Amino acid sequence: MELAHATWPEVGEDVEVVVVPTGSCEQHGPHLPFATDAAVAAAVAERTVTRLVAAGVHAVLAPALPYGASGEHEHFPGTVDIGHDALHSVVLELGRSISRWADRIVFVNGHGGNAPAVASAVRRLVYEGRDAAWIPCEVAGGDAHAGRTETSLVSALAPGDVRHERAEAGATEPVDLLLPMLRAGGVRAVSPNGVLGDPAGASAQEGERLLSELVDAAADAVLIGRADGAGRLRVAASV
Repeated sequence: MELAHATWPEVGEDVEVVVVPTGSCEQHGPHLPFATDAAVAAAVAERTVTRLVAAGVHAVLAPALPYGASGEHEHFPGTVDIGHDALHSVVLELGRSISRWADRIVFVNGHGGNAPAVASAVRRLVYEGRDAAWIPCEVAGGDAHAGRTETSLVSALAPGDVRHERAEAGATEPVDLLLPMLRAGGVRAVSPNGVLGDPAGASAQEGERLLSELVDAAADAVLIGRADGAGRLRVAASV
């Protein structure tokens, strides 16, 4: 059930969960599109809703939010940043509105820079008595930005949008070491091409595997996970 293509009688009166992808419009190096984060979040959300429906849950997929908090990328032409305050307000109002006709809201976040605002808005929704939570599109061991991980994901989702001939490594140091310069001057201060990682070795096959892992984690989180103090759904590790 995709909200963008449904009518209100098709949505019905008994929606159990609405899944909302949140992304960004920000540079992803010289080889990936600005919509990378939104595309990944939308794909994970769509496949997760399909899994939920198969499990007997009345789940609905909301349209993706295409803008986010991307101030660290503003030195690159094309980046559109709405900032943390605006993103917090948008997520909060989306949650308030959706909760009028759905039991539960889960945000699937595709951009790490959105996390503080999304978490803050979710905590507010929970404080107000609404059932809200969020899930990151987080690949264990993946590189930070526009490297092999995201290049593989976009190669699987939209191969025509990947400019493989322009792909090149950027700053490959651990992000923790780059943080002081990132905070002071944004991504361009540490990586002139906007890449944090190395896209070498990326493939559509790896992207499909990573997407499957993300969807498995997201579906499990919605079905059996519990929210932590930041409102993020987590599945308890098996003993």
